[in-house]
Parts: sequence; structure tokens; C-alpha cells
Amino acid sequence: MDLLLGLTGRAPVSGLILATLLAASLLALYKLPALIDRSLFRPYWFLRRQQFATPVTSAFLHADLPHLAFNAFTFWAFAFPLERQIGSARFVALYAFGLLVSSVGTWLMHRREPGYQTLGASGAILAVLFAAIAYTPSQSIFIFPVPVPIPAPLFAVAYLGYTVWASRRASGRINHDAHLGGALAGIVFVLVLDSPTALQAWRQVVG
Repeated sequence: MDLLLGLTGRAPVSGLILATLLAASLLALYKLPALIDRSLFRPYWFLRRQQFATPVTSAFLHADLPHLAFNAFTFWAFAFPLERQIGSARFVALYAFGLLVSSVGTWLMHRREPGYQTLGASGAILAVLFAAIAYTPSQSIFIFPVPVPIPAPLFAVAYLGYTVWASRRASGRINHDAHLGGALAGIVFVLVLDSPTALQAWRQVVG
């Protein structure tokens, strides 16, 4: 345990989640492509075929390498400092809540579409991102080749803007609809458990 704490900078849950996302996704993309098909979340078939594990299994795999790289980078940038700030137990609850809310939202929106299928950790990661902004709204993120740091709130808004656009295009198997649910989950989580922090962040962001 001490080794894990040291390797992850005292953020063991973030380290384990990131390692699992990378290992499972790379294995499925390059060695076991059938794993992706078995793990896809299909809202229409969720109850009809009792595919109850797929909201979780689909959240540990990714549609392609850019999808994995962007999610992994976002998680790495925000999850590790957030876990150190709020503690591992609360971080687990946040990640699980983001996954649950985004999965329920996806099911509600697409439960009548037999051909809809999706995967990716975006919902849970967006919950982490928005919770991290609530706790540290002044943080920034560097994205190559942009030569200046991007304020985290601006990054989050741009991310959601892209999500709305991509969702309307309905491209690929990436669950863009889960992004909004995850973002709302992160905000609600902080509001419920630490409302003074959320209100202070709101005042700081809006000036």
C-alpha cells in the first residue's frame, strides 16, 4: 500500500482507475477486439437482454486511441490533485456517482433505439473535472500546441460545447451525451456534500 501511495502521489484510487482504463482499452483495441463488442452499453437491450454489467464495462473501454488519450489526459490532469484534496473515499463516491448519472441519462435518451451503442469513461471523468473546478476554480491546464495555460473553467465549457456539437452529429460509438450528465453529477456532488465550496467557486468564476 505504501508503494502504491508513493507511485500515485498519495492518490491510489486515481492511479488504479487510470491504469485500468489504459490497460483494458489498449488490450481491447489491439489484442481482443471482441471485448469491445461484449462490453458496449446498449440502452435498448439493457433490460431486454439483462445486460446489467455493460454500463460499467463500457466505461473502462474506448472507441479509439484519440478517445482514450484525451480522456486519460483529462483524468490525469484533474483526478490526482482532486483525490488528494477530498480523500480517496469521497473520490470513489464521486466517480461512481458520475458513472451512474451519465449511464441513467444515456438510457433515458436512447432506450428506444435498438441500434444505439456506446462506450467510454467520459461521464465519470466529466464529473471529476467539474468537481475539481468547484474545489480549485483557479487551476489551469496545458494542451499542446496551445502555448499558454487554459483556465480549467474555460476548458470545461469548451469540452461541453464540443460535446453538444458532436452529440448532434451522432458520430462513432463515443457517448457524447454522457458528458453533460457527468458534468451535472460533478456539480451536484459538490453542492450536496460541500455547498460552501461550490458557492465560493461560482462567485470566483462569474466574478
